[in-house]
Amino acid sequence: MNAPYRHRMSSSPHSSGITQADLRLGCVAHWLPKPSETFILDEMRAIHRLHPALEIFTLYGLWRGPLSPELSAEGLCVHRMGVRAIARIIRDQIHWFQANGPAARRLWREVPWRKWSDPEMAGENLWAFLCGFPLARWALERNITHLHACWANGPATAAWVASRLTGIPFSFSAWAGDVFPPDGALADKIRDAQFVRSTCQTFLPHLQRHAGPPPGKIQVIRNGQDPTRFLPAEPRFAPPIRLLALGRFVAKKGFETALRAAAQLDKEGVDFRLVLAGAGPQDRRLKRLAGKLGIEQHVQFPGFVPRHRTHELFRHCDLFLMPSQIDPHGDRDGIPNVVLEALLHRIPVVATDVGGIPEIIRDGETGRLVPPHDPAALARAVRDMIRDPQQARAMAARGGEQVRREYDLETNARELLRRIERAAFPADREHGAP
Repeated sequence: MNAPYRHRMSSSPHSSGITQADLRLGCVAHWLPKPSETFILDEMRAIHRLHPALEIFTLYGLWRGPLSPELSAEGLCVHRMGVRAIARIIRDQIHWFQANGPAARRLWREVPWRKWSDPEMAGENLWAFLCGFPLARWALERNITHLHACWANGPATAAWVASRLTGIPFSFSAWAGDVFPPDGALADKIRDAQFVRSTCQTFLPHLQRHAGPPPGKIQVIRNGQDPTRFLPAEPRFAPPIRLLALGRFVAKKGFETALRAAAQLDKEGVDFRLVLAGAGPQDRRLKRLAGKLGIEQHVQFPGFVPRHRTHELFRHCDLFLMPSQIDPHGDRDGIPNVVLEALLHRIPVVATDVGGIPEIIRDGETGRLVPPHDPAALARAVRDMIRDPQQARAMAARGGEQVRREYDLETNARELLRRIERAAFPADREHGAP
């Protein structure tokens, strides 16, 4: 632990006059903003509204790709790394070997040489390890009292390294792809964190296996949506039936299953149109599959759709498909934000029972749930929805009410901030602070 920080916090927060109002929070992210991580930006904005003493540290530089107009970090204090920070990383390595040599040497012995599950994960965590050194110095210079990483992979690695150099407590959020498969340091990061936030209940056993004692370190705080952003759509269920699937074109989204289910519907004479919106490494593969299945005339690929235009897709669809699956590396969805968005638009959902999806889609109650990799089952569920539009709309309405109850952005951001405050100033809790 770094001596200056240890001296500054040597007495209890309560006895020294430090209270929860003195929290200076540093959050660690990959990018901010990034098109596929709009929920991270939403959460940071919500926390900032509740607690303005928030600063954000990103492992990478400014996102250079397309962004929706509303995806702006304006008003947030963001410190960015990226390749331009290499000189700073070298300087801060030297600084920490001088300021806290034992901790710096232990980190170099223990972290970079771990068995990472794949080259991409190794590269991210090695970069995050290096970024942890300037993060540590920045946190002390900015009087940060707690670090919270927005992801369990690289951002949590950087926060963990900074915490070991400075003694500043840290916590992190776990979603899905950041813990499936687990990286080579997950167990140690959980061990040293004040708490770990899981965004769904389903992953608690997986995280607990890596956590060990004490119980209660893994806490469920759900992701949030701002319900005021969503207006009810009006599924009409008139031919052609309008199907929508939306997300990154990667294996875990299961969009091949959606196309094969569409081919089954075509064979059965169902009049439909499928909009498969998104972009990613499987783009060409999915388009080739549509051609091979002979359903090109039924399928539209609009490409990447910025968030401010997704409401147009929902407004012009009858059913939303989420055919998630576990990819060959173990990656999977948690609770996809697009499922929550569909329900807030009151669009009926047909999804697979993968990851945390069954926590929001309960078969026959808030939508239809089918096994993954099963185009026939997906097609049957779509046909069932078409045959009984009234029941389909009722399921969507019940699902939307559950989202409003359990996934409210302001409520869940407030709960996350409360947990961070309790972790940053445990003496307040001991002396009766709420």
